[in-house]
Amino acid sequence: MTREAQEPQEPRRTDRAIVAGVDGSPESLAAAEWAAREAENRRVPLRLAHAWRWEPLDLPLVQDPTGQEKAARDLVRAAEAEIAARHPEVAVSASVLPDTPVAALLAAQEDAEMLVIGSRGHGAVAGFLLGSYGQQVIAAATRPVVSVRARDGEAAEPPTGEILVGQQGTPEDSEPVLRFAFETAAARGAAIRAVRAWSLPPLYAYSPASMRLADDAGGLVPFEEKALREALAPWRERYPYVPVTEHVELGSAGQVLLTTSGAAQLLVVGRRARRGALGQRIGSVAHAALHLAPCPVAVVPQG
Repeated sequence: MTREAQEPQEPRRTDRAIVAGVDGSPESLAAAEWAAREAENRRVPLRLAHAWRWEPLDLPLVQDPTGQEKAARDLVRAAEAEIAARHPEVAVSASVLPDTPVAALLAAQEDAEMLVIGSRGHGAVAGFLLGSYGQQVIAAATRPVVSVRARDGEAAEPPTGEILVGQQGTPEDSEPVLRFAFETAAARGAAIRAVRAWSLPPLYAYSPASMRLADDAGGLVPFEEKALREALAPWRERYPYVPVTEHVELGSAGQVLLTTSGAAQLLVVGRRARRGALGQRIGSVAHAALHLAPCPVAVVPQG
């Protein structure tokens, strides 16, 4: 008996497509393949987006805007045909967006279920789709952004791999992250491992109120376990058929998530809006996950 026959299915939204950015690179084609599988799981359409805008150069070169535009349209049509052939049940469309890559992808994700982009791999200085544009998109996006490396799209995902999700703060803080993780697990028939990492701050950082709450819970470890349990409670109730493992560990959130991500099929982390001297930032946990996790990473804005 299929999972659909055994478990109640929530109505699928068909007004929001999954958007994948393509530029012809192996990384972007892997992102498109991953996005197609997710669109099939969620029963939503897939839109492939390629950013192109004619910007003449002040150089003595032959410049052919018509030919370049045709090449851009041929590229995105080829990607559309390849994905449609592999996933006939998915409604696939493609478009060339007349804007810069960052502006085009940010506009495309506004009414999307999620945005999927390619990543060039591991390393502290590894780039993303369209060079450094991917990190700018992740930092400014209002919808979840999934980063996929070339091998993630080509290789089969672990059939029993968990959806690994990091939970921090209050239930209200983590609501968008947990929502995305549970929706994805439900669509895939996967289990969830919810991770809450905690560390021992200096003594002066403890307030009387926080110490009282910890005492009422029976200690710091039970306090953290209770916080994770309360955050998960409404999602367990909404998705009773999704298996959930609770994982509370002493350590930095980035380290704990990375050490538990070896068998995950997807890692889901949150991102708060932060602005530094060089512009918007994605935060240390998301930064570590994007560069070092062995699986695709979904970064979900938390407001």
